[in-house]
Amino acid sequence: MLPLKGLLVVDLSQFLAGPSASLRLADLGATVIKVERPGSGDLGRHIYIADLKFEDDSLLFHTVNRNKKSLAVDLKNPDDLALLLRLLAKADVMIQNFRPGVIDRLGLGYDAVSQLNRRIVYASISGYGAEGPWRELPGQDLLAQARSGLMWLTGNRNDPPQPCGLSIVDLVAGAHLVQGVLACLIRRGVTGDGAKVEVSLLESILDLQFELLSIYLNDKGELPNRAEHGNANAYLAAPYGVYATQDGFMALAMTPLPTLGGLLGISALADYTSPNDGFVHRDRIMKLIADTLATESTEHWLSILEPANIWCAEVLNWRQLTQHSAFEALHMTQQVKGDSGVSYVTTRCPIRIDGQLLSGSCCAPRVGQHNHIIKQQFDLHPQDTSTREQDHQS
Repeated sequence: MLPLKGLLVVDLSQFLAGPSASLRLADLGATVIKVERPGSGDLGRHIYIADLKFEDDSLLFHTVNRNKKSLAVDLKNPDDLALLLRLLAKADVMIQNFRPGVIDRLGLGYDAVSQLNRRIVYASISGYGAEGPWRELPGQDLLAQARSGLMWLTGNRNDPPQPCGLSIVDLVAGAHLVQGVLACLIRRGVTGDGAKVEVSLLESILDLQFELLSIYLNDKGELPNRAEHGNANAYLAAPYGVYATQDGFMALAMTPLPTLGGLLGISALADYTSPNDGFVHRDRIMKLIADTLATESTEHWLSILEPANIWCAEVLNWRQLTQHSAFEALHMTQQVKGDSGVSYVTTRCPIRIDGQLLSGSCCAPRVGQHNHIIKQQFDLHPQDTSTREQDHQS
């Protein structure tokens, strides 16, 4: 049995960070009800990172909202709001990512919901927290990357700021929210009481940088110094970096320089015996290695370095990766079929439970697809008979 089977999650979040959190909870067995506005639904349905559609919505939306049910409600409609409150009274988890203050004005703030359901774990994602001068600014991944210092860690010394090629802030914030939710569910099992869990995009991406940011905070305010070429970590010593070969690229991690020099035929590296040499002479050492590796193929160098247990790897693109037997052995993809019979391929949950892969073939729902089912399953009809009959007709 999936570990979260029987838990009810009501997700009012949009875009990526919140929905990625509820996706993971769904992968782990929770019933996730996605609350959307009638008609247009989650704005994420219309955000494209490539010109790919699936059943009239963006493929991105489908990949992050599979295995969920959709409940369409108008939060400004008193009857719809009352229905949602009845659902929240039965829920284990609520997720929301409205800007600070908005959710309270809707009558769905933590105080209101926790009074209705003292056992609920109320989870919120914001851009920059509930306080401070940035609290009202748009909580968007690229903008959070820009404000966090992250862009100055990637690329070479003379390169401009380099954003990460993923929506990394959204995804890390979603993962942190899941951690907080699961921790509070465990505590609820002891105390019987729910909790309020809060994360922000900025705090999550700062935490992701904790290794290097801690160095800066204890290094008299010296900014990180990226390598001139092949930079992979602004603080680590040579040979740590990425190097071009005759036909591709390869990565080298921590390795004693004299050992590496002997294997690559670079006699000058024999002189660098102090652990500090890789820091002090980083650019010169990396230039010596780069000039040598460029003379032969990646396969040639791997045939020398891997048998010697040197930490190295070929830099693969997705075509090379997905065609490799190591990728096939992971069974990392799954096929998801839509109501129309058309299917798409996406990744599965990376977690294994009792040796079993976690996958789900149910596609993202249509807006309001499960309204009737949800009302029936959770007995959400109002007590007044006339209102109940109207609700059945809708």
